[in-house]
Amino acid sequence: MKQTHTPQHLDLKKDSALTIVWQDKCESVYPIPYLRRLSPSADMRELRKSMKKNPLTILPSSGGAGEVTAVDAELVGNYAIKITFSDGHATGLYTWDYLREIDPATNPEGRVKSDDAPAHNDPLGLG
Repeated sequence: MKQTHTPQHLDLKKDSALTIVWQDKCESVYPIPYLRRLSPSADMRELRKSMKKNPLTILPSSGGAGEVTAVDAELVGNYAIKITFSDGHATGLYTWDYLREIDPATNPEGRVKSDDAPAHNDPLGLG
């Protein structure tokens, strides 16, 4: 899958935000808790779907007190970044296109198109 967006510069402030300057010179600033909430991992996608259906969904423990921070990050090929969070979550790959989709400046509600896809336990959408 060809990425349509490419970062020119990345700046991760582990306790506050990931800032990306894109090739088209636009700048995106992603607060760390926002990135954690919108993790593209399967478990977080299913949790967001559950919360959309039932706002009283019980959230998993964050594993500690205080606001979540980034503890590590690594580039994955030339198409994504993987972030490890202070609550232990480390399974989401944030592709450049996904990050552009969830840019808080253009998508403040954090709506994610892939959240509307069928559940992993019902990949064909039959159930």
